[in-house]
Amino acid sequence: MSSSTYAGSRAANRPSILDPARPIRGLTIAFCLWKVLVFLVIVSCPGLGYDTSTSHLYEYQDPNSSDVISEDIEDLLLTVPRKFVRWDSIYFLHIAQQGYVFEQEWAFGYGYTQALAYLTSVLQNLTGLGGGVIIAIEAILLSHIAHYLSVLALYRLSVNVFGNDSTTQRLICLLSTALHIICPAGAFLSAPYGESLFSFLNITGFYLYSSAYLDNKNGKRLSGDFKTLLSAVLFSAATTVRSNGILSGILFAYDAFLQLRRVVSQSMSLNACAHLLVAIVSGCIIALGLILPQYIAHTAYCGNDPHSRPWCQWYVPSIYGWVQSHYWYVIF
Repeated sequence: MSSSTYAGSRAANRPSILDPARPIRGLTIAFCLWKVLVFLVIVSCPGLGYDTSTSHLYEYQDPNSSDVISEDIEDLLLTVPRKFVRWDSIYFLHIAQQGYVFEQEWAFGYGYTQALAYLTSVLQNLTGLGGGVIIAIEAILLSHIAHYLSVLALYRLSVNVFGNDSTTQRLICLLSTALHIICPAGAFLSAPYGESLFSFLNITGFYLYSSAYLDNKNGKRLSGDFKTLLSAVLFSAATTVRSNGILSGILFAYDAFLQLRRVVSQSMSLNACAHLLVAIVSGCIIALGLILPQYIAHTAYCGNDPHSRPWCQWYVPSIYGWVQSHYWYVIF
């Protein structure tokens, strides 16, 4: 055997993390290694840094919760979560713990904070654990789990788009997904932010939407319509986490336009009308993700007095627009 052949044989048999033959295993290992690296970088950062407001988050104690954390681990539980809690995450955790106390807090995703509040309530009922530290740990775990699930969803989406019949196709799917693991968001996908949950919901929605397209293409109409509606539900949930999730509705607006043109230009068929109806209903479901938090805020601040706050008098009342422009000086 020649040296070149022997070297090629060794290269072929050498274990690889990103092995197209075992994509889930490779992605899981890569994900864990990356998260360990990010964790070590964050934890090794000295002190609280310039954002010392994190310390105020732990001053609040819920009078209804019992403190069952022993003093010997309390310092550790305080130190590690504080490294992850910076900037917007302080608001997220405060809202999850106490609700929307201040008007400017409505700039932060309703869906994410309510998910944290629900998880906190369940854990507290089961174990009695509560307080800012526990919420921070829950949020960190939620970010890691959601990021990992979004990686798996992106791989399945890539398979739907690129296929996996050849080694090249499988490698493209694997590499495109691996890039999502080490994406520039970095620590934001590990910290108590809504990015990980939004990523999971949005990417999974696109995966279901692409699966619905393939089902419709193969004549599986009922399955395709069901997946289309389910993808709309996920897009709607993503919109409650981050309002720019509403842009996913463009897909369904385009679908509705195509189906409407088909109904008008061709003979009106039951199949075309059904697809048009599914597209319209899906778009309405996504819109609920933006409208529902607005309605809750409008009920809380405006009520029977439309002059209570300036934004209540707008033609289209929007607490998001008001908070961003008035408190954060961001003009849309």
